[in-house]
Amino acid sequence: MAQINYYTKEGRQKMIDDLLEMETVQRPAISKQIGEAIDKGDLSENAEYDAAKEAQGLLEMKIAKLKEIIVNSRVIDDSGIDSSKVFILSTAKIRNIKNDMTVSYTLVAENEADIKLKKISVDSPIGKGLLGKSKGDIADVVTPNGIVQFEILEITR
Repeated sequence: MAQINYYTKEGRQKMIDDLLEMETVQRPAISKQIGEAIDKGDLSENAEYDAAKEAQGLLEMKIAKLKEIIVNSRVIDDSGIDSSKVFILSTAKIRNIKNDMTVSYTLVAENEADIKLKKISVDSPIGKGLLGKSKGDIADVVTPNGIVQFEILEITR
């Protein structure tokens, strides 16, 4: 049985758009490359043909995997999310107790994580440490350098 993953509406739509681009732009481009390589003659020593066939195989694997992810994905309805605790789609403002630095992160599904946008995966060490915590709680986050403690300052959705 496939694993169900939860995404924002935008995150799921991005996957659908990526799939459409692979199927309608990348796949025909590779087919054209294969056709051009075939036109050049002897396929047994044709590096262009071999490279295009390999690219085609990799693309087909990506397409199949993305289709499976999309089929097993669900959109999260954030209207009923309790903002008194940190859950997926919550934005938590946290303070590192050791160095007093504050930062805000939004918890998202693994495929939507983007540190530049301050979106971290619920499966990341910080995400796991924050899940289920309330404002004022201390989250113990396990890192390679030991446990780092964060105070939850604010939770929004």
